[in-house]
Amino acid sequence: MPLRDVLIALVVVTIWGVNFTVIKLSVGELPPLLVAALRFFFAAVPVIFFVARPQAPWRLVVGYGLFMGCALYALLNLAIFMGLSASLASLALQVQAMFTIGLAFFVFGEVPRRLQMVGAAVAFAGIGVIAWGHGADGELVPIAILMVAALCWGTANIISKKAGAVPMVPFTVWGNFFASIPLFALSFAFEGGTSAFAGLMPPSWSVVGLVAFLAYPATLFGFAMWSGLLSRHSAATVAPFTLLVPIAGISSGVLILGEPIYPVDIAGGVLVFAGLILTVVKLKPRQAATQPVG
Repeated sequence: MPLRDVLIALVVVTIWGVNFTVIKLSVGELPPLLVAALRFFFAAVPVIFFVARPQAPWRLVVGYGLFMGCALYALLNLAIFMGLSASLASLALQVQAMFTIGLAFFVFGEVPRRLQMVGAAVAFAGIGVIAWGHGADGELVPIAILMVAALCWGTANIISKKAGAVPMVPFTVWGNFFASIPLFALSFAFEGGTSAFAGLMPPSWSVVGLVAFLAYPATLFGFAMWSGLLSRHSAATVAPFTLLVPIAGISSGVLILGEPIYPVDIAGGVLVFAGLILTVVKLKPRQAATQPVG
């Protein structure tokens, strides 16, 4: 991978890590479902008027939007709103890789490698350690919600894979639009109806800045650049960069929000991170030794 693409990958994963801190700040300003709705609406509009229709069946585009945009971020925002730290969320959500591997087995018949199965076991053991350590703090419910969010992310990955080799920018932009519609409906139904939207009249500069970051750098720019990397390089080359997302997420949570890091988080985090590494490592088969003839 040339240096330019390495730098692009590093910028994207840094933005995605900081994204969790921005979500934490945004749900302190607005209801969590409304934040998600605004994020995906502005990630689609007005860009949707300048991109072609996606070259994939509409059921896949809508399904991607419902799982990646609506379900994932509705649950993630809710978990963070309920008190889960941005640092912990950025780490624990990465078990989506394990759900993706499991779903790929059932949908596509892709048999996971032995190291991937070991990695999944290690990662979920880390989640168990974290859940055990935070059980007394009443964080079991938001952690459970986050695991459902990770499952939704894995499902969205499978839908994206099922769409095949199509241009991903139109696919994601239209998916963002379809995500925003049910998010607005859910916000209206569960977050106070018109009173939830009253806080936007007029919006504060902090709200504008937070939503703009979530919609443009974190969603539109991030996914566009990532799709470009995947189009130029193999998934095995690009995917390991996502291991840096929790590092950026934890760093921003500590430096910007002043979130504490507990020993149980470190212990569980080491296991989750080790599990993620095992899922992307692919050992080369050992070559049989040959003896010289003479």
